[in-house]
Amino acid sequence: MKQKIITFSFMVSLSFGLDLRPIQSIQNWNNLLSGNITVQWTEYEGFPISKAETILHHPMNKIASVIQDLKHYPNIFKRVTKTRQLDLDVVQIVLDMPFPFDGRDYIIKYQIEKLGNKWIFSFSAIEHSKGTLDPHHVRLPNAAGIWILTEQEANKTRVTYAWNGELLGNFPDIALHRAWATQGTEVLNWLDQALSKKNNI
Repeated sequence: MKQKIITFSFMVSLSFGLDLRPIQSIQNWNNLLSGNITVQWTEYEGFPISKAETILHHPMNKIASVIQDLKHYPNIFKRVTKTRQLDLDVVQIVLDMPFPFDGRDYIIKYQIEKLGNKWIFSFSAIEHSKGTLDPHHVRLPNAAGIWILTEQEANKTRVTYAWNGELLGNFPDIALHRAWATQGTEVLNWLDQALSKKNNI
Protein backbone atom coordinates (compact mmCIF):
# COMPACT_ATOMS: atom_id res chain seq x y z
CA MET A 1 0.00 0.00 0.00
CA LYS A 2 2.85 2.35 0.88
CA GLN A 3 4.48 1.77 -2.52
CA LYS A 4 1.20 2.56 -4.30
CA ILE A 5 0.87 5.83 -2.37
CA ILE A 6 4.44 6.88 -3.26
CA THR A 7 3.91 6.06 -6.94
CA PHE A 8 0.61 7.96 -7.03
CA SER A 9 2.22 10.98 -5.35
CA PHE A 10 4.97 11.03 -7.95
CA MET A 11 2.49 10.76 -10.83
CA VAL A 12 0.53 13.70 -9.45
CA SER A 13 3.67 15.83 -9.10
CA LEU A 14 4.73 15.09 -12.68
CA SER A 15 1.27 15.90 -14.02
CA PHE A 16 2.32 19.54 -13.80
CA GLY A 17 5.64 18.97 -15.58
CA LEU A 18 7.17 17.02 -18.43
CA ASP A 19 7.52 13.30 -17.69
CA LEU A 20 10.10 11.63 -19.94
CA ARG A 21 9.65 8.07 -18.71
CA PRO A 22 7.38 7.14 -21.67
CA ILE A 23 10.12 8.00 -24.20
CA GLN A 24 11.63 4.56 -23.58
CA SER A 25 9.13 3.19 -26.12
CA ILE A 26 9.74 5.86 -28.82
CA GLN A 27 11.31 4.51 -32.03
CA ASN A 28 11.48 7.52 -34.38
CA TRP A 29 14.70 9.25 -33.29
CA ASN A 30 16.78 11.51 -35.56
CA ASN A 31 20.53 10.86 -35.49
CA LEU A 32 22.89 13.69 -34.55
CA LEU A 33 26.04 11.74 -33.69
CA SER A 34 27.22 8.14 -34.11
CA GLY A 35 30.14 6.30 -32.56
CA ASN A 36 30.98 5.15 -29.03
CA ILE A 37 28.41 7.72 -27.94
CA THR A 38 25.25 8.12 -29.99
CA VAL A 39 23.16 11.29 -29.74
CA GLN A 40 19.65 11.52 -31.17
CA TRP A 41 16.63 13.76 -30.87
CA THR A 42 12.89 13.66 -31.40
CA GLU A 43 9.82 15.76 -30.59
CA TYR A 44 7.72 14.68 -27.64
CA GLU A 45 4.75 16.55 -26.13
CA GLY A 46 5.75 19.58 -28.21
CA PHE A 47 9.33 19.70 -26.88
CA PRO A 48 12.67 18.74 -28.50
CA ILE A 49 13.97 15.74 -26.56
CA SER A 50 17.61 14.74 -26.91
CA LYS A 51 19.06 11.36 -26.00
CA ALA A 52 22.68 10.26 -25.54
CA GLU A 53 23.66 6.64 -25.09
CA THR A 54 26.83 4.62 -24.56
CA ILE A 55 28.24 1.53 -22.87
CA LEU A 56 30.34 2.18 -19.75
CA HIS A 57 32.61 -0.48 -18.29
CA HIS A 58 31.55 0.13 -14.71
CA PRO A 59 29.06 -1.68 -12.44
CA MET A 60 25.51 -0.31 -12.56
CA ASN A 61 25.40 0.40 -8.82
CA LYS A 62 28.56 2.55 -8.97
CA ILE A 63 27.21 4.58 -11.90
CA ALA A 64 23.93 5.05 -10.04
CA SER A 65 25.75 6.32 -6.94
CA VAL A 66 27.46 9.05 -8.99
CA ILE A 67 24.27 10.12 -10.79
CA GLN A 68 22.34 10.52 -7.53
CA ASP A 69 25.20 12.42 -5.86
CA LEU A 70 23.70 15.79 -6.81
CA LYS A 71 25.68 17.67 -4.17
CA HIS A 72 28.91 16.95 -6.06
CA TYR A 73 27.64 17.62 -9.60
CA PRO A 74 29.97 20.64 -9.96
CA ASN A 75 32.90 18.22 -9.48
CA ILE A 76 31.47 15.69 -11.96
CA PHE A 77 29.78 17.67 -14.73
CA LYS A 78 31.93 20.66 -15.66
CA ARG A 79 29.13 22.93 -16.85
CA VAL A 80 27.32 22.65 -13.51
CA THR A 81 28.47 25.54 -11.31
CA LYS A 82 26.17 25.02 -8.32
CA THR A 83 23.50 22.73 -6.88
CA ARG A 84 21.20 23.50 -3.95
CA GLN A 85 19.05 20.90 -2.19
CA LEU A 86 15.76 22.73 -1.58
CA ASP A 87 13.78 19.78 -0.22
CA LEU A 88 14.21 16.04 0.26
CA ASP A 89 13.69 15.30 -3.45
CA VAL A 90 13.95 18.82 -4.91
CA VAL A 91 17.17 20.41 -6.17
CA GLN A 92 18.18 23.60 -7.97
CA ILE A 93 20.88 23.16 -10.62
CA VAL A 94 22.82 26.09 -12.10
CA LEU A 95 24.66 25.72 -15.42
CA ASP A 96 27.36 27.70 -17.17
CA MET A 97 27.02 28.34 -20.90
CA PRO A 98 29.67 29.17 -23.49
CA PHE A 99 30.28 32.91 -24.09
CA PRO A 100 28.29 35.01 -24.97
CA PHE A 101 25.21 33.12 -23.69
CA ASP A 102 23.61 33.57 -20.28
CA GLY A 103 23.79 30.69 -17.81
CA ARG A 104 20.78 28.46 -17.26
CA ASP A 105 19.12 27.18 -14.12
CA TYR A 106 16.27 24.84 -13.25
CA ILE A 107 14.50 23.44 -10.21
CA ILE A 108 13.53 19.79 -10.39
CA LYS A 109 11.75 17.12 -8.41
CA TYR A 110 13.32 13.71 -8.91
CA GLN A 111 12.43 10.05 -8.45
CA ILE A 112 14.57 6.89 -8.36
CA GLU A 113 13.25 3.50 -9.46
CA LYS A 114 14.87 0.05 -9.61
CA LEU A 115 13.18 -2.30 -12.08
CA GLY A 116 14.91 -5.65 -12.56
CA ASN A 117 18.21 -5.03 -14.34
CA LYS A 118 17.31 -1.33 -14.80
CA TRP A 119 17.93 1.70 -12.57
CA ILE A 120 16.04 4.88 -13.47
CA PHE A 121 16.52 8.45 -12.23
CA SER A 122 13.84 10.77 -13.66
CA PHE A 123 13.17 14.43 -12.97
CA SER A 124 10.82 17.23 -13.94
CA ALA A 125 10.75 20.97 -13.31
CA ILE A 126 8.67 22.48 -10.53
CA GLU A 127 8.37 25.87 -8.86
CA HIS A 128 9.84 26.34 -5.38
CA SER A 129 9.88 29.39 -3.10
CA LYS A 130 13.54 28.85 -2.16
CA GLY A 131 14.77 28.69 -5.77
CA THR A 132 16.24 32.17 -6.24
CA LEU A 133 17.16 33.02 -9.84
CA ASP A 134 20.42 34.83 -10.54
CA PRO A 135 19.68 37.88 -12.77
CA HIS A 136 22.38 36.73 -15.22
CA HIS A 137 20.75 33.31 -15.74
CA VAL A 138 17.72 32.04 -17.64
CA ARG A 139 15.34 29.67 -15.87
CA LEU A 140 14.21 26.57 -17.77
CA PRO A 141 10.62 26.05 -16.55
CA ASN A 142 10.13 22.94 -18.70
CA ALA A 143 13.34 21.16 -17.75
CA ALA A 144 13.04 17.40 -17.60
CA GLY A 145 15.28 14.41 -17.98
CA ILE A 146 15.84 10.74 -17.33
CA TRP A 147 18.83 8.50 -16.68
CA ILE A 148 18.35 4.84 -17.56
CA LEU A 149 21.00 2.33 -16.52
CA THR A 150 20.69 -1.18 -17.95
CA GLU A 151 23.02 -3.83 -16.57
CA GLN A 152 24.65 -5.86 -19.36
CA GLU A 153 27.29 -7.72 -17.33
CA ALA A 154 28.98 -7.27 -13.94
CA ASN A 155 31.19 -4.41 -15.21
CA LYS A 156 29.27 -3.38 -18.31
CA THR A 157 26.29 -1.01 -18.25
CA ARG A 158 24.27 0.64 -20.99
CA VAL A 159 23.81 4.30 -20.01
CA THR A 160 21.03 6.37 -21.55
CA TYR A 161 20.52 10.03 -20.71
CA ALA A 162 17.60 11.96 -22.23
CA TRP A 163 16.62 15.57 -21.59
CA ASN A 164 14.44 18.42 -22.82
CA GLY A 165 16.73 20.25 -25.25
CA GLU A 166 14.85 23.56 -24.98
CA LEU A 167 17.37 26.28 -24.03
CA LEU A 168 15.27 29.49 -24.29
CA GLY A 169 16.87 32.91 -23.68
CA ASN A 170 19.24 34.25 -26.31
CA PHE A 171 20.33 30.85 -27.66
CA PRO A 172 19.75 30.62 -31.45
CA ASP A 173 17.60 27.74 -32.71
CA ILE A 174 20.02 27.15 -35.59
CA ALA A 175 22.69 26.03 -33.10
CA LEU A 176 20.53 23.60 -31.12
CA HIS A 177 21.52 20.39 -32.93
CA ARG A 178 25.21 21.06 -32.35
CA ALA A 179 24.53 22.01 -28.72
CA TRP A 180 22.63 18.76 -28.08
CA ALA A 181 25.38 16.65 -29.64
CA THR A 182 28.00 18.45 -27.55
CA GLN A 183 26.01 18.21 -24.33
CA GLY A 184 25.28 14.51 -24.73
CA THR A 185 28.93 13.72 -25.43
CA GLU A 186 30.25 15.87 -22.60
CA VAL A 187 27.85 14.52 -19.97
CA LEU A 188 28.61 10.86 -20.69
CA ASN A 189 32.36 11.45 -20.97
CA TRP A 190 32.43 13.39 -17.68
CA LEU A 191 30.44 10.61 -16.01
CA ASP A 192 32.94 8.01 -17.24
CA GLN A 193 35.88 10.15 -16.07
CA ALA A 194 34.37 10.58 -12.60
CA LEU A 195 33.89 6.82 -12.27
CA SER A 196 37.42 6.05 -13.46
CA LYS A 197 38.80 8.57 -10.97
CA LYS A 198 36.89 6.89 -8.13
CA ASN A 199 38.28 3.50 -9.18
CA ASN A 200 41.84 4.84 -9.01
CA ILE A 201 41.53 6.24 -5.49
